[in-house]
Amino acid sequence: MTSNATQTAIEASPALTQAERNRALLYLTQTRNCMIGALKTLSGAQWTFKPGPDRWSIAEIVEHVLFVLERVDGPVREKLAMDPESPVHPDYKLVDDIIIFQFPNRLSRFPSPMPPSGGVDQAQAADRLLATYARLAKCIETAAVLRNHSLPAAPLKLVSQGAYEMMDGYQWIIAAAAHTERHTKQVLEVIADPAFPM
Repeated sequence: MTSNATQTAIEASPALTQAERNRALLYLTQTRNCMIGALKTLSGAQWTFKPGPDRWSIAEIVEHVLFVLERVDGPVREKLAMDPESPVHPDYKLVDDIIIFQFPNRLSRFPSPMPPSGGVDQAQAADRLLATYARLAKCIETAAVLRNHSLPAAPLKLVSQGAYEMMDGYQWIIAAAAHTERHTKQVLEVIADPAFPM
């Protein structure tokens, strides 16, 4: 049962501001374009090149990025929609900044929930990425309420050293973009490897 105080907090919580929508849409656009730009003109040999036995190829990186994007666009958004409404966290703006400014940092490592196989089709990868980004952007543009539904997020807990562990619907979308930014840097690391095929 929801207390009167909690119910009041839920009802009083603001919808996304236009500034928040604009910030997310700009970030989605930037991270999408950077990844697409990094993938342009890659040959088949470059797509599958592995810089070392314990490092991923660009094909594996992109497969992992698509897995996360499509997971946020599908199962995560479905779970958020079913989650009971809850009050907006008072530090939500700080958590937004943690996601955008700290998630892409390549100095920290996170375990992958599903190691990639490298089997993603190079010709279809960009189309899948663009389509998923378009759906996430549409959600930011049209969803009335994203702040009142939250789910646990292990990366946030790790990055914030346990200070925060729940991300709301808006934050899951910008986290998907931050994850793409993080792995675009990884793609560029592969391209910069001295043994990268020319």
